[in-house]
Amino acid sequence: MKRIIALLGIGATLIVYSCSTVAITGRKQLALVPDSELNSMSFTQYDQVLSESKLSTNTAQVNQVKSVGKKIQKAVESYMSTHGLSDQLKGYKWEFNLIQDDETVNAWCMPGGKVAFYTAIMPICKTDEGVAVVMGHEIAHAIARHGNERMTQGLIQQFGGLALSYAVKDKPAEAQQLFMTAYGAGTTVGAMLPFSRLQESEADRMGLIFMAMAGYDPNEAPAFWERMAANSGGGAPPEFLSTHPSHSTRIADLKAAIPEAMKYYKK
Repeated sequence: MKRIIALLGIGATLIVYSCSTVAITGRKQLALVPDSELNSMSFTQYDQVLSESKLSTNTAQVNQVKSVGKKIQKAVESYMSTHGLSDQLKGYKWEFNLIQDDETVNAWCMPGGKVAFYTAIMPICKTDEGVAVVMGHEIAHAIARHGNERMTQGLIQQFGGLALSYAVKDKPAEAQQLFMTAYGAGTTVGAMLPFSRLQESEADRMGLIFMAMAGYDPNEAPAFWERMAANSGGGAPPEFLSTHPSHSTRIADLKAAIPEAMKYYKK
């Protein structure tokens, strides 16, 4: 019994010391996977996705994605530096690509700043501001370490508290599988798994601020999601069955968050 208590105590200590705080929102989170390990898996998977995909040759759209991405990258780096959080970006190797896929209305950002847009989302984005809405949101998922949280949950279920600090390095195959599960990687290209409603809403708020920091008007965000709602043709599932907020909830929440984002807005 004493040994069990000791083990539980060690596991609890690991969890306490591994708690971190999400930038901007201040939410406490449990993200136990070393960023260096997560980034390494991310870079490998990102390269694989690109090798199995066709990159867009639409120069205007490619440049648009890269230009908006780099501006938001600089804004994020500036914010993190100002708030003493630059260590959280250590090992980032930013990359922005547009994949030719006229059916997948999606975009995503893996750990370490690896971003991919699909051409099907570009007509809905329409403008630089529309691209910035999506870019800010996806980058926010990475900055907030949402994937790390999801992978941590898998580690806890599979290995238990005591093994968490060793599982990633000592069980590389299992860790890689958890990464694939956490990000939906290795399934249909573009079918990245959605995050929880809490994480999606958090990314909306953070993304709104990131786009404002980069000089894009956050007032354009609700308009983008209205276009997204129209594109879905009302086919979204009821909110209580979905990991995403409903379009109407998301738009209302964004409108409520605009005053906060406007404090960061510089044309």
